[in-house]
Amino acid sequence: MQKVESFKLDHTKVKAPYIRKCCELKGAKGDKVTKFDLRFLQPNEEAFGTAAMHGLEHLLATYLRETLDDIIDLSPMGCRTGFYLIMWGEVESQTVKDGLEKALKMVLEATEIPAATRVECGNYKDLSLFGAKEYAKEVLEKGFSLNIYGD
Repeated sequence: MQKVESFKLDHTKVKAPYIRKCCELKGAKGDKVTKFDLRFLQPNEEAFGTAAMHGLEHLLATYLRETLDDIIDLSPMGCRTGFYLIMWGEVESQTVKDGLEKALKMVLEATEIPAATRVECGNYKDLSLFGAKEYAKEVLEKGFSLNIYGD
């Protein structure tokens, strides 16, 4: 059995926050996709609260599409330390960093969480705008590195 790419990463050596290009994939018809690890919190030491992470997911899913082109999906990591971002084409980490920082600044200005209704969300009661803003502020102050082992 082939090991999942993210399971090959030594989580004891990385230094969050960082942006890591996990892989570039080429489909059978030549389509290219790039996957990124947007690590906000230090693995095995910190974890998002669920309401804050869920709120940040809604906000970033919206605002990243305003700052970056060709987004396929933004998904929370099960370990609750960050998100995976999947995009069409070959995309560089610096492009994602710039777009993510702009989107996080938009989060700080948000007055509501998008799609926070029973119709639009499967767990609409578990969202925190305050928590999402706190994590956005914290990670912007620390700054994202493009070196997963720290600058």
